[in-house]
Amino acid sequence: MVAVLLAGGLAACGSEDAEVVLRTDGKGVSSLAGDDPAAATAAASALAYESADVAVLGAESDSWAVSQKTAEVGAPGLLTGAGGAPAADAAAGDEGASGDAEADDAVSEELDRLGVETVFVPAGSETPAAAGDRAVVTFNPETLEAEEGDAPEVSRQGDAANASLFLDRGSDRTPAQEVAEATVEAADGTATQLPEGDPRATAETVEAAKASESAGVLALGESFADRFESRLETARTAPELPGGGQSLFPGRRMVAAYGSPGIPSLGILGEQDLDATVDRVQELAAEYEDVSAEPVVPAMEIITTVASGQAGADGNYSAELDPETLKPWVERAAEEGIYVVLDLQPGTSSFPEQAKLYEDLLREPHVGLALDSEWRLEGGQRHLEQIGSVDAAEVNETAQWLADLTAEAGLPQKAFVLHQFSASMITDREDIDASRDELAMLLHADGHGTPDLKLETWNALQRDLPAGVRMAWKNFYDEDTPMFTPEQTLELDPAPWFVSYQ
Repeated sequence: MVAVLLAGGLAACGSEDAEVVLRTDGKGVSSLAGDDPAAATAAASALAYESADVAVLGAESDSWAVSQKTAEVGAPGLLTGAGGAPAADAAAGDEGASGDAEADDAVSEELDRLGVETVFVPAGSETPAAAGDRAVVTFNPETLEAEEGDAPEVSRQGDAANASLFLDRGSDRTPAQEVAEATVEAADGTATQLPEGDPRATAETVEAAKASESAGVLALGESFADRFESRLETARTAPELPGGGQSLFPGRRMVAAYGSPGIPSLGILGEQDLDATVDRVQELAAEYEDVSAEPVVPAMEIITTVASGQAGADGNYSAELDPETLKPWVERAAEEGIYVVLDLQPGTSSFPEQAKLYEDLLREPHVGLALDSEWRLEGGQRHLEQIGSVDAAEVNETAQWLADLTAEAGLPQKAFVLHQFSASMITDREDIDASRDELAMLLHADGHGTPDLKLETWNALQRDLPAGVRMAWKNFYDEDTPMFTPEQTLELDPAPWFVSYQ
């Protein structure tokens, strides 16, 4: 048993001891938007405490004082709404007090569940109606010392609460999040900040998610919505990506060599053997490290099905590389912490049909997919006679298949890249569905030329961009005049998350 002594007015005032019992049988996962201070702080209290004879209580406007006192006392902190009413007024049937009490039912119910007999309330503030007829000890909100009432000596049972709190914000926490965090940490539970509310975001958040597997879990914040439980399960079970974590962006940027093994004319990836390509892409990524606010991960974008002027045995004007030919590249990339994107140039075949040829490679956690619509032909068309195109329905069909594969195989999020440099390349683009959480969808601005021409394309492609799609960029060694430097590339608005070199 650990004794926690209050700062003032202790047993000398003649009060009895008080006890808090930590919840050690953590169970369940829940999430709240976090904008209701009563509901959020009551949920955090229930997560960490089995019972408590004392609690700290205050209005939302007193969140700092409540959180500080909660940490000092080692008991639950609870917030009511922005206002509050004197307990005496509530007992007398004051109409405003009755409304406050009704709005803060969650706090009243939690105080009852805990068995609270004494509440600490910041001096100078009205005592919330939820205090009811419990004993009240006021404390100085700056020094935290008790000013009026008998402050009990508090002891607790349990070494640490089996409780994990996840928050979607950092320094700009809401009052409810601030007090909820103080409540859980006062019980020696854990509180973790999650970028964009995603436990898959980084190696550190994944570690926290795995550590919470046997704990009770509460997620507070608007960004958790209804995806938190599935994301938490992925964080606990899926392998991690190069660079750590299991969601691709915004936790990293990627810099890629583009091309096809053994074919120098298609891009820099094919200008050297595998060993030299590994060195080259690592050197490319290193050029961005000093100009990117995010960690930079090297990548290879491998043209996997190559647009052909000949129909070929299958008549589709696309030469499909044998997966066994690509396997050494994919395996070596995994060893070196390099991400791989398989690029499809399908001719008269369809993107879903070709993607399925490489299912085994796409089951690897560090392998994503790119659709190169310039090379998607209709019957009777030929490469270089016109620019190819794909409709949103085929894009969505491919994305759905890849997302289902990712979910079924228990994989981290995959890059899903759409190449485009003219409006005609993706028809009905507004109908693209980028909502599948298993995929990080990128629109790759694939044009070359002068800086002004490339910027014109870049800006045009962003008009009416479907929600959830991020931007990517390509630099061409031979066709750009001149080619952007890494600094210039990341000065684009927005800065691209994926940059490839051809």
